[in-house]
Amino acid sequence: MLLVQWLREAEDDLVEIVSFIADRDEIAAQRLKDAIEFAASRVPEHPYLYRLGVVPGTREIVVHPNYIVVYRIASTCVEIVNVVHARQEYP
Repeated sequence: MLLVQWLREAEDDLVEIVSFIADRDEIAAQRLKDAIEFAASRVPEHPYLYRLGVVPGTREIVVHPNYIVVYRIASTCVEIVNVVHARQEYP
């Protein structure tokens, strides 16, 4: 089974999103963080299950109606590339 590797940009995205939400509701922020991390950890079991990404070579998990985890499948791991808001202009 492949390992999950979070790229620095994706880690930064997650921290920024969770911090923004925590300013308003800490419990909701923790729930979202847990949901995103859980979804990312499950990707290696079925890496091709999720939809094709907007950027060629990527795939996307809709974790919450507002948040998407963007990843790509490398030879030795699954790379979490970004975590984006669904309304965010991406890429």
